[in-house]
Amino acid sequence: MKKLIILLCWFYPIIDAGAQTKAVDGVADRKLWLSYMDKIARPVLLNLAEDKLKQNMPVSLAEHIDNKDGRAKVAYLEAFGRTLSGIAPWINLEGGDAAEVKLRNQYREWALKAIGNAVNPQAKDYLQWNGGQPLVDASYLALALVRSPWLWEHLDENVKKQVVDALKITRQTVPVYSNWILFSGMIEAFFCKYNLGDDPLRTEFGIREFTQHWYVGDGMYSDGMSFHLDYYNSIVIQPNLEVILQVQGEKKKTYLREADRVKIIGQRYAEILERLIGADGSYPATGRSIVYRAGVFHHLANMAYIKQLPASLPPAQVRCALTAVIKKTLESPSTFTKDGWLNIGLYGKQPGLADFYITTGSLYICSNVFVPLGLPQTDEFWSAPPLKWTEAKIWSGEDVNADHALDIH
Repeated sequence: MKKLIILLCWFYPIIDAGAQTKAVDGVADRKLWLSYMDKIARPVLLNLAEDKLKQNMPVSLAEHIDNKDGRAKVAYLEAFGRTLSGIAPWINLEGGDAAEVKLRNQYREWALKAIGNAVNPQAKDYLQWNGGQPLVDASYLALALVRSPWLWEHLDENVKKQVVDALKITRQTVPVYSNWILFSGMIEAFFCKYNLGDDPLRTEFGIREFTQHWYVGDGMYSDGMSFHLDYYNSIVIQPNLEVILQVQGEKKKTYLREADRVKIIGQRYAEILERLIGADGSYPATGRSIVYRAGVFHHLANMAYIKQLPASLPPAQVRCALTAVIKKTLESPSTFTKDGWLNIGLYGKQPGLADFYITTGSLYICSNVFVPLGLPQTDEFWSAPPLKWTEAKIWSGEDVNADHALDIH
């Protein structure tokens, strides 16, 4: 592990939090994002690439974990799938300054080797693909490969076959009647995108339940038959729906009407999420899975990445809001272990915040806040001058437009 600590000398040094109180341009923001992305992703990708993830990754479990042995075994797939899904758009990107290109090339190398070990039954780091939680986290690998055609295209043919074999194992698992049906749908989106024989029924089930039965109003869906006041619309539901519908539209020209409606709903929910970000980058610690840190803003980050933000949210405003969240959730000295792994918590190490299913691996879903790194530095998201976000404007005395609910039937 001493080697790992030495390797955590990142290409981009983390900018001092105090200095960030001054307005900075998008170039500085991007370097900050890259440095934090690297700090989070490096231990996972490097160790799995070297076939040493199970050897070196510590696995902490929630105090009231429901299945200690089972959760511990799947924690490695959790860490890998979730990390890769967040950094995949950036891996897929080309260009940037010399330091960024060098860093991306290193991650491309690690990612290809990591995928190979994860699906190779002969590797020490062969991951668990059968069972309930593996369905969830296999879907994050599928999401990563959908977001990064570069990764899929550069895999060895034998590794591709092993990826398909691993993802097909998940079809043996019946998803929980909740947001989980979108995990099955995401795996089918991968099969659909690369012409590998998808199951239209699994896709139909997820899309129909959410678009026809589970929309509850004002930009939000219920999580199955019941509505929960948490961040699952952002963590899973709306980003997954968008990706699944996007793949279906591109490949089969189906669900186009549903996609239009989901976009409108998603734009309203993006407004809600942006308004939840306080002037200091904090946000309400409401509902389950709050230890996912900045990953609870997956939807807002994804809407910026796919360039579907509403007119009310200039991209630079969202960039500055998400930058504040990233810093707030990662600035505590106890956020990481001495060897660079994430601790359970929202602001530092707070194990009491963990739900019964939380492991160290679960925490790496925070990587999904980084999906806008898939936009080039020249994109407006990065190039436009900094803008205050809504709460920062209001609580500094600025006048802003009133908020209004979305009425859609």
